[in-house]
Amino acid sequence: MRTVFLLLFSFGLVWTSTAQPGPDRLRADAPNSVLIQNATVHTVTNGTLETTDVLVQDGRIESIGTDLAAPGGVDTYDATGMHLMPGIIDAHSHIAISDVNEATSPVTSQVSVGDVLDPYDVRIYRALAGGVTTSHVMHGSANAIGGQNETIKHRYGMTNPDALRMDEAPRTIKFALGENPTRVHGEGSNIVPRTRMGVASVIREAFTEAQRYQALKDAHEAGERDAPPPHSERLDVIADILSGEVMVHAHSYRADEILMLMDVLSDFDVDEITFQHVNEGFKVAPELAEFGAGASIFSDWWAYKFEVYYSTAYNAAVLARNGVNTSINSDSPDLNRHLYHQAAKAQRYGELDDEEALALITINAAEQLGIDDRVGSIEEGKDADLALFSEHPLSIYAVPQRTYVDGIVRFDRDDDPDDMRLQVDPESVVEETVVWHDTGTRHGACMQQAGSTHLHATETGLHLHD
Repeated sequence: MRTVFLLLFSFGLVWTSTAQPGPDRLRADAPNSVLIQNATVHTVTNGTLETTDVLVQDGRIESIGTDLAAPGGVDTYDATGMHLMPGIIDAHSHIAISDVNEATSPVTSQVSVGDVLDPYDVRIYRALAGGVTTSHVMHGSANAIGGQNETIKHRYGMTNPDALRMDEAPRTIKFALGENPTRVHGEGSNIVPRTRMGVASVIREAFTEAQRYQALKDAHEAGERDAPPPHSERLDVIADILSGEVMVHAHSYRADEILMLMDVLSDFDVDEITFQHVNEGFKVAPELAEFGAGASIFSDWWAYKFEVYYSTAYNAAVLARNGVNTSINSDSPDLNRHLYHQAAKAQRYGELDDEEALALITINAAEQLGIDDRVGSIEEGKDADLALFSEHPLSIYAVPQRTYVDGIVRFDRDDDPDDMRLQVDPESVVEETVVWHDTGTRHGACMQQAGSTHLHATETGLHLHD
């Protein structure tokens, strides 16, 4: 009996020691209306406005102008000397989810990272501290056709996972070309794909199977068949790709595989695609532009494995100058806080102007995700997702001051508690913000849960970056 009492007492101590989210973290009653005054406003789509006010009401941008008056009950914030820009959009992220890869098959379109959203992930708050308000949270790159992604807003403090979802954001899915799927399946399980031509074959076969599946469904609905085909969530999703209801976002590095996938998509009349990483995109920029494909790139990451050896920091400028919708993403729970720095590199390499550089992390990313009617620029009627900086956002001296999501202050440099974790286990190991000795962890763990192949590759120095 004494033992039982001690056990219960111990559990009680653990439970009562676990910090509970307080109102300063949840911001449950925080206002979603504010008048931001006297800022330098970088609209991205309509130029830069000096000494300008932005009125936010009920989470939307109500008006933009000078000498605006705050309606009754609406607070004002003096942003004199500060710079206001649209909330930054990270088009490739793996934060806020408990799982990354379903690495058991070359095609796993039936799974979705939206089923494993984690609102307690403190990396959401860290992203807010870098002015990031929206993330495209992606499945990993273990599969030729991977799982479905989720576009989230950084409503940190809301503990219902569904609260993170961006309502009515278009559906997207992750594809992966090259070394990651070939290593996981060909080398790891001795099944197709083991080569790049195997990756092309897997995608073609999946598309063809989905075409036949949809034809049988259509025949049943038209009364030409007595029964529909056996239900397949996997094929339903791929059929939706073919009909244009799901947008493809494909991990890619090499020019040859980029051209390959565009050929495959053309054969099946699929035209909604953004290539992710696209390190050799500068080699095929005219072809990408002609196809209408987007490119979401790294500013200057390369040479961490052989297939990304041939790269250039001029990639963003070359793509943009050739008419390719280009964004810069982080693929990292650390560099997502520095995307404004990453965008600035496009000025150093390629001499993009301020608006072109800021577009790389705002409106261009929004267009690639199909959410540009809501976010990505400061325009009347759009969501009040905003980032306020001490200096010009492309300056190395710029420091984020406040980040608004739907008009609510979700990060405030001057007013937030030191510890913004929503759950604290006193016995847990404190996670390092950045693990510099582990490339896979630093770069977003895109091959997390990919199995023994990933472990072997890491041990031999071959880092499987997403």
